Amino acid sequence: MSLGIAFKGPEGIVLAADSRVTLTGQAQGGNVLVQAHYDNATKLLKVKDHDYVGAVTYGLGTLGNREPRTAHSYLPEFETELVKEAKAKALSVGEFRLSVKEFATRLGDFFQHQWSAANTPAGAEPMVFLVGGFNDGEAYGRVFEVSIPNSSAPVEKSANEFGITLGGQTEIAARLLGGYDRRLEALVGANVHLNAAQSTNFREKVLKALGMPIPYQFLPLQDSIDLAIFLIKTTATLQGFSAGVRGVGGAIDVATITRTEGFRAIQEKEIVGERFGF
Repeated sequence: MSLGIAFKGPEGIVLAADSRVTLTGQAQGGNVLVQAHYDNATKLLKVKDHDYVGAVTYGLGTLGNREPRTAHSYLPEFETELVKEAKAKALSVGEFRLSVKEFATRLGDFFQHQWSAANTPAGAEPMVFLVGGFNDGEAYGRVFEVSIPNSSAPVEKSANEFGITLGGQTEIAARLLGGYDRRLEALVGANVHLNAAQSTNFREKVLKALGMPIPYQFLPLQDSIDLAIFLIKTTATLQGFSAGVRGVGGAIDVATITRTEGFRAIQEKEIVGERFGF
């Protein structure tokens, strides 16, 4: 599941994600499902030569049943496709700058194809991407969501405002920021029999009364980074005490994208040799 964050602020965009991938298999005999956690997956995605855009992924951690692969493992193929497209237009790689929406569209189409090619089981949870970046000549960044296979067409988030977009196991972060778990809406609606308009009204009133009063339009880039790390770290810590799917864990990878500097890794895992005490 994991927790992915895209923060659109006035000074730039923050992308952050944990590093855990959970695989489910059957124990010997086939009667018991067993979960295995791998804490070194890369869910913060940077595409070579596309310096003003990036993505985080959450939801389904791997494609393919018998030979599962992470989204990050497919990046060389995606990069190759973009290079071919640039050459077909007689452009150098540096000249081939896609808009954020165009990049999100290419990414969605690519993984829609990989989803089908990997024979991903029907009913699997979607593999979702939050794509953030800057268009050439625009003052503020943009964030789009792409969900495979449900909707590979990009959906813009925080289109006319600054704010934070969460994806994956958001229950804990939603309680911290909004004052309640979003599952409460369905629970209340089912027991009090609210219609759609009443449910919307309930949500707005609860958020206004209980939501954390964070001025997203004011936060400097460093505060945006700190908030993203806090939400992921708190989620992983509390999951460690709870019974259920502990889908958030491992190192937290963080990057910023700004109008002037483009993509910049703030903290990311390093490939190392022997780790004593491992």
